[in-house]
Amino acid sequence: MKALKGSIAVVAGSSRGAGRGIALALGDAGATVYIAARTSRKGPKPADRAPGTIEDTAEEVTARGGTGIPVPADLSDEKQVAALFRRVEKGHGRLDLLANSAWGVNFMPIWSKPFWDLGSEIWRETMDTMSVYWLTSVHAARIMTKQRRGLIIHVTDNLHPDTSSHRGQILHDLGHEFINRLVMDLSLAAKKSKIAVVGLNPGFMRTERVLMHMTSEARKKQYRFDLSETPEYIGRAAAALAADPRALKKTGQLLWACDLAKEYGFTDVDGRYIPRFDPKAPMQAFPC
Repeated sequence: MKALKGSIAVVAGSSRGAGRGIALALGDAGATVYIAARTSRKGPKPADRAPGTIEDTAEEVTARGGTGIPVPADLSDEKQVAALFRRVEKGHGRLDLLANSAWGVNFMPIWSKPFWDLGSEIWRETMDTMSVYWLTSVHAARIMTKQRRGLIIHVTDNLHPDTSSHRGQILHDLGHEFINRLVMDLSLAAKKSKIAVVGLNPGFMRTERVLMHMTSEARKKQYRFDLSETPEYIGRAAAALAADPRALKKTGQLLWACDLAKEYGFTDVDGRYIPRFDPKAPMQAFPC
């Protein structure tokens, strides 16, 4: 059975990475998924030439039994966000899930630089990413409050069990602290309308960009690539939450994909249960 057949979802940042993994898992479950991101076959490619487009993801969602709808959009632009959610509401009259993984900042080239040597562009990109999380939450909630139900998932990054631990780069850290606080604060008001808002943590994901940097066995060993997981692991966690009628009980929480794997009984695509990433191993310093 397709547990989410008939469900309507928007996945932000779904041309690659965790967003793509979430969209594919929702496709496996039969959902209609709006694939919203900047990278389209018809537009410019990322500066680092990372693979993946909204059309690629949408086609695979459909091939897996869902319905993938590609939407090229800069989700830091409120006009484009508003247009996306108007389209969803006009086409379906409701929205069941917003999953947000639109993290478009490449910190790798400047990871070890002190903050006073960082340019203004990386600051603006970080602020734009925060805007995506805020704007998509606002416009999704305007639909969900009318129907008095819904789920908002924000992908965040807490590889260390202590969510207050420094993540290794100041703006990377600041952005994710914003996401975590946003989850808590949004949940307080959203719960009154029976909307659940959660943060969802992956482990060390084998995203497209991570794979671009894993160029040798020595580097794989250095970063404990053996402990990594596919983006579909967090995708299956998101799909399981979306199918859980009691998801509201988790509102305001920062959840881990591996913990939900135990709770809901799923594995990664290779059949393995992958526990939380070992905080004693080197922290992964690659963008999702």
